[in-house]
Amino acid sequence: MTDIVIIDYGLGNLRSVTRGLEHAGASVTISSDPAAMHRADGVVLPGVGAFQDAMHNLAPLKDDLIEVAGTGKPLLGICLGMQMLLSRSEEGGLTDGLDLVPGEVVRFPKSAGKIPHMGWNSLDIKSDHQLFRNIPPNTYAYFVHSYYADCAPEYVLASSEYGIEFAAAVVNNEGNVMGTQFHPEKSGDLGLKMLENFVGMC
Repeated sequence: MTDIVIIDYGLGNLRSVTRGLEHAGASVTISSDPAAMHRADGVVLPGVGAFQDAMHNLAPLKDDLIEVAGTGKPLLGICLGMQMLLSRSEEGGLTDGLDLVPGEVVRFPKSAGKIPHMGWNSLDIKSDHQLFRNIPPNTYAYFVHSYYADCAPEYVLASSEYGIEFAAAVVNNEGNVMGTQFHPEKSGDLGLKMLENFVGMC
């Protein structure tokens, strides 16, 4: 069975992500132990809350997480976890992220509409990456966020629109580090299919 570690750093929606991955056939461990990350077949970085707090809490695991990503092991960031994969965020003052995917996290302009952006939006899938295997075009996914990832096109797996076009899913050059701004575990059957695809990568 595929072993997935969900990183517990005090700011994650762990239960629903765990259920989603178990539904996809994985054996799931919630852990803050670097050794568990190194042993696992894949790693998930969840996140709910503020970027600055999250990076502060993650600090003891940061070097290990970067090292694990460098081995080619699949790493999936979800929501705030995806934003943490990027170079930096302007939320709460400029704060460095993990810099695994080049890009910045910026706030939606007031012209975009009500903030936070909350609800179902369609995905414009830009890549045939394995995470989106057998996911049909214009699939809807569930979002809750006030900030978005601003990345070069080569790092965008899928985009969505809320007043502006923004990165809904990102990936590194090697293809093993990926993130979704939306919550696959809350996005119905197709979201669960994405988690299944991630488990398949692991």
